[in-house]
Order: sequence, then C-alpha cells, then structure tokens
Amino acid sequence: MLLALLQANSKVLDPEANCAAVDAAAREAAAAGADVLVTPELFPVGYAPIPVRAQLDPALLPVLRRKLADIARNNGIGLVYSLPRVSPEGDWQISATLLDADGTVLLEYGKVHLFGPDERAAFAPAGERPAVVDFKGVPTSMVICYDVEFPEAVRAAAAGGAELLLVPTALAHGFDDVPQVLLRARALESQLAIAYANHSGIEDGCRFLGGSVIAGPDGRLLAAAGGEPQLLFAKVDRESVRRERAAVPYLDERRPDVYRTWEA
Repeated sequence: MLLALLQANSKVLDPEANCAAVDAAAREAAAAGADVLVTPELFPVGYAPIPVRAQLDPALLPVLRRKLADIARNNGIGLVYSLPRVSPEGDWQISATLLDADGTVLLEYGKVHLFGPDERAAFAPAGERPAVVDFKGVPTSMVICYDVEFPEAVRAAAAGGAELLLVPTALAHGFDDVPQVLLRARALESQLAIAYANHSGIEDGCRFLGGSVIAGPDGRLLAAAGGEPQLLFAKVDRESVRRERAAVPYLDERRPDVYRTWEA
C-alpha cells in the first residue's frame, strides 16, 4: 500500500482554502498511485482550538464532511481528515475520519487525550477504543496527535488487530523527539506501521514543527519530512508486520491479567 501524507499550513477558519489544498494534494497523491492521503489534525478549519470553538458554526460541519467525501470520490483515493464533532450530549470533540476512494466512511475516532489548556478549554475528551477496519486488505486504525504518545492507545489498536495506524497531528516546533524517537518506539513495540501527518508554518500564533513521518513495524523511518510544506510518500506492506511479529511476539506474550494487578 502506498501512503501519502499532506504536510502543509492551513488557514484558520478558512475551510474553502483548506479544502482546496486537500483537493490539490489528493489529485497529486492519486496521480502518484497512493491509496490514501492522510491530512493533519483539524486541517480543514485550521488548528486554533479556541477561535474554532467560538466562531465555527456547527451547521457547517456536515457540509465540510460532504465536501471532503467528494474530494475522495472525485480523485479516487482514500482520505483521512480531522474535524470537530458534536457529541449527542452536546460536547465538542476532535475527531478523525477515514474514507475509502468512493467517499464512504470506513472509520471514525474521537481524540481521547487532549493537549494543553487551549484544547481542554475548547473540547471535551472522547473515550472510545481505537477501532480497526479492513482498508484495502490492511487492518487499519486511527488515533489523533497526543494520543500516539501514550503506549496504551497504540497497543489497544494493535491488540485489536491493526497493522497500520493513521495519525493526523498538530505538533508544535520544539517537540522533535515525538516523531523522531517516541513515534518510532510506538511502531516498534506494537509492530505496526504508523503514518503521522503534521502541520507546517504558523497558525494562530503557533509555530508547527512539520516533521511528518512514516515508520515501519521495525521502528525504522520509511519517510520523513523537514519543516516545509510537502507531500510525503512511503510504501508499507503486511509482510513486514508479519515478519516482525513472528521474530519477537510482543503482542502474543503480553500478560494483561498481571498488568491489571499492578494498578489495582
């Protein structure tokens, strides 16, 4: 499977411009033969939690979802996007959605671990376990940004059968160890491929790192971006996952019954 990651600067509260950027990236990625395009956290509305929560009309969210489904369908490519969502209880959450090349929703996920005072002021944490779906023959799951920094979140996806983890993120400048060290450790310890798509540039005063990466199940980087906008590509295959899990069966040799007693 060929993965494409969009690393770009979004415009806060300018969904028209941001969706046009996604459309252009989807067109380029599809022309290169990519199966899916992963875009950064909250990219269609810009990463600015407090202004987005205060000024974004929630009635626009279904319109944006339809527009993004059209982008996937018109370009014939799978798409991961991240938007706010409103729960049945009225809470605003950060979500991610995986579409197939027909624009059909395959998977949705709500961010469990919120980062920083702005996110916590604007959004409520979700609580669902990362689900796993078959995407083009590959068991696939998602988490969002800060979630991947918790081994429990990634291990839950892997224990559920995931061999590929797609991660929209919004990582600020100065946190280089997250993609370069921590994310590679997550891929290695759960023996799955991870695609991590970040913003670049400055949005609402936040300077983003860029540094998007695709890591293999052995923890090695298959592709890595610098700080500038770019479209990142890497191929992942199930055989590499099977090979790593056969060599050192971390998942099979876990002892969750023992671990539960440690926290009792």
